[in-house]
Amino acid sequence: MNAADSGPAPCACAPASGSTPCACASASGSPPCAHAPAYGPAPHTPAPVFDPPPSASAPAETVVRALARVSVLGRFFRLPTGGPATGWHPVQESYDRGFADLARAVADRHRTGEPRVGVSIAHLGHAARLWSPALACALLHGIVLDLISVQRADDGPGLRLARPSGWYADQLPDPVAALGDQVAAPLRAFAAGLDIKVAPRLLDGNSGSALAEAARALLAAHPERRAGLTALAGELLAREPLAGTGRFTGPDLAFRRRSCCLYYRAPAGAKCGDCCLGG
Repeated sequence: MNAADSGPAPCACAPASGSTPCACASASGSPPCAHAPAYGPAPHTPAPVFDPPPSASAPAETVVRALARVSVLGRFFRLPTGGPATGWHPVQESYDRGFADLARAVADRHRTGEPRVGVSIAHLGHAARLWSPALACALLHGIVLDLISVQRADDGPGLRLARPSGWYADQLPDPVAALGDQVAAPLRAFAAGLDIKVAPRLLDGNSGSALAEAARALLAAHPERRAGLTALAGELLAREPLAGTGRFTGPDLAFRRRSCCLYYRAPAGAKCGDCCLGG
C-alpha cells in the first residue's frame, strides 16, 4: 500500500501481463469483472455476533497506554483518545455521507476527474488508520481494540477513540476473529454508505493492502516479533473478507494484491508496489 497516503499478482480474473486489465481498474463504464458481481457492499457472510466475556475487558488506562506506545511507529498508527468534542464527529456520520468530503479532497489533490479514484484512495488511507493501531496493539500489547467509538476529524482524515476500550486477546475465544471484525465492521459501513460505484473486492483489496503495509512497518520496528506477526497477519488474510485479496510473497512480508486501488489512473499517479498490474 503506497498510493495514497491514505497502494497490487493480477486480480483473480485479470489477464496475463500486457493485455487489457480487468474492469476493476479500467475506465468507468466498462463491464464489471467476474470477481466483482455487483457494486456496493461485498456479498460476504454476515459476521458472527461478538460477545466477549466480561472478564476480557481491558481497563481504559491500559488501552490508552498501548495506543500511546504504538503511536511512535508512524502517523497511521496514531489513534489518540478522548479530548474536547469540538472538531470531531462520529465516523459513522462520514460513512452515511459516503465519505464524500474526503473523497473529493483526495480527487482534487491528485487532479483526477474520476470520483471512484478519490473514493478508493480515501478508503485505502482510512483502512490504514484502522488496521495500523489495531494490529500493533494486538501484537505488541495483547489488546484487541474496541473501535465502536471511533471519531473522524472535521477537517481531515485523522481518527481518534472517543472512549478508549478493548479486550485482552488471551481472554477471547477467537482473538483473531475479534481483531479482524473490529476493523472489518467500520469498513463495511464505509462501503454501505457509498453513492459512487466501486467494486466491493477492490475495497477488500485496499483493506488487505493496508493490513500488509501495517505488518511490514511493524516488522521493520520489531524484527524480533517476526514469527508471531507473520502468523497473525497471515491468518487475518486467510479469513473473510480478506481471503483471496492477496498474498505475502516473502519473509519481509512483501505483498501482492489481486485488485488495483486505481491510483495509477490519477494524472500524477503510478502503479503501487503491491499492484496487480505490475507495480
